[in-house]
Amino acid sequence: MSRPPLVLLHGWGLTPAVWQPLRAQLDPAWPCTVPALPGHADDAPRPDAPTLAAWTDALAARLPDHALVCGWSLGALLALDLAHRYPAKVARLALIGASPCFIQRADWACALSADVVAGFCRDFAAEPDKTQRRFVALQSLGDAARRDVTRHLSATLLAATAERAPGLADGLDILAQTDLRASLDHITCPVRVLHGAHDALMPAAAARAMAERLPDARYSEFADAGHAPFVSRAAECACLLQGFADD
Repeated sequence: MSRPPLVLLHGWGLTPAVWQPLRAQLDPAWPCTVPALPGHADDAPRPDAPTLAAWTDALAARLPDHALVCGWSLGALLALDLAHRYPAKVARLALIGASPCFIQRADWACALSADVVAGFCRDFAAEPDKTQRRFVALQSLGDAARRDVTRHLSATLLAATAERAPGLADGLDILAQTDLRASLDHITCPVRVLHGAHDALMPAAAARAMAERLPDARYSEFADAGHAPFVSRAAECACLLQGFADD
């Protein structure tokens, strides 16, 4: 059986170049699509509606069918929504640094508080560059390779220009508004969940709970890693993804 094409969906405020450490470890013959998220590039315009569904719809038209879709952070939310609403696009699903719900709710404690996320949104409107750097610092927190992760993520930040800032603000709103827990039961494709044990943005407990609820999921946790294990543990992540694709 041939390996499905790979799709890599990056996180908020960054560019597809964030995947370079992982791509360097993957089989170069593996077909790979690495699109910019909506509002994050000239060829990925900002959708009219600032909703996850609108962003997923915009992405779906640009992706191959029957792919292994790998999403990280905000990209993981999009990957989950793709698997739920566009199942022909997703033969297999990989989720890195993922949670189905980014903020705490009455029945969901393993997340950031709503006040913290609202503060991010306010701070981004006032000081976008400073807020992006703070976001990178949180993504690097808890990683044994923190300096290297910070350096790489900082180098792949998307400049919050006047043209880009509205789309980036939409992305923060999507993180704050989205709760995909109810859709997990309906995602029946095989899923691989990869997570850093010390993720400060999306706690490992959230990823474990998500993996337990998905009908066909396996969970792997990286000790001494934070929110971006595909940067600090690139070779291990590549090995797991290729093995998953070849199952």
